[in-house]
Amino acid sequence: MFAGFAPKGAKRGGTRHLVAVVAFDGVVLGDLATPCEVFGRARDSKGRPPYDVRVCSAAREVKSTHLALRVPWRLSCLRRADTVIVPGIDDLDRPFPEPLLRAIRRAAERGARVASICSGAFLLAATGILDGRRATTHWRSAAELARRHPAIDVDPDVLYVDNGNLLTSAGAVAGHDLCLHLVRRDLGAEVAAQVARMAVMPLERAGGQAQFIVHEPPTSDGASIGPLLAWLERNLGRDLSLPVIARQAAMSTRTLSRRFREQAGTTPALWVTGARVRRAQRLLETTDLSVERVAAEAGFGSSAVLRERFGRIVGTNPQAYRRTFRAA
Repeated sequence: MFAGFAPKGAKRGGTRHLVAVVAFDGVVLGDLATPCEVFGRARDSKGRPPYDVRVCSAAREVKSTHLALRVPWRLSCLRRADTVIVPGIDDLDRPFPEPLLRAIRRAAERGARVASICSGAFLLAATGILDGRRATTHWRSAAELARRHPAIDVDPDVLYVDNGNLLTSAGAVAGHDLCLHLVRRDLGAEVAAQVARMAVMPLERAGGQAQFIVHEPPTSDGASIGPLLAWLERNLGRDLSLPVIARQAAMSTRTLSRRFREQAGTTPALWVTGARVRRAQRLLETTDLSVERVAAEAGFGSSAVLRERFGRIVGTNPQAYRRTFRAA
């Protein structure tokens, strides 16, 4: 329960919860549309819209990569907004307008709930309100966020981070998860599920889940471990201990480990485990195989081993993962 809501979403004094979605030059259109769709589609138990969603900016017009937008509301909306949503920006080197940073900082200081989607975390970081907090952003930008703002505890592996009134999410689809999470916090799971169905989107995934990065299949260029990675992908059901992989690569185990670290950024064992988990994800999404059979097909010795590795990497269990993605 927070500003704008009484228990179970009842409106306080007949007013709706004001959601201010910030727009600016370089705004990512998908990130801007997501909160408008999610909060705009919500309905309470009596069929009434509990949210007043307003897109606001410092200027009447903002330019994105593909078009210019006429924005109906100014930054003064943030002075009384209950929730402020900051979408991503197309270029991390764009300067952030000081009036925008100041308006977001003041909203956070007076207790408004502030959330970012994807690279919007860089804008929040520039205000200073993320210092000393855990946060996330798109996995490709996480290292840069940590480099630019060492006072932030950047977690690149989760869908979103909920610090109460300060939230951050990963890439675009994770922004949908974050917004559904906020609706569930405000109005309950049933309303959040209804919003997901109306938007023809999957139900909210837990924030602690991994970002489900899609890995392109390795290619062979004759000068890297690419051919070895391709062989490993084809043989995940085999014994892939370090000596076996080293024999296939015609290297010593020491040389193999060094090459893997240099080119893949990890160890052979961790790479194989990740590849097996990715295969298990695909099987859980696309087949009705039992968890035991999925474990065997993915190269794990048992379903218990699959559950342990899957939970450690993905952040949920195989059954929950299947329910989410098969239902979607």
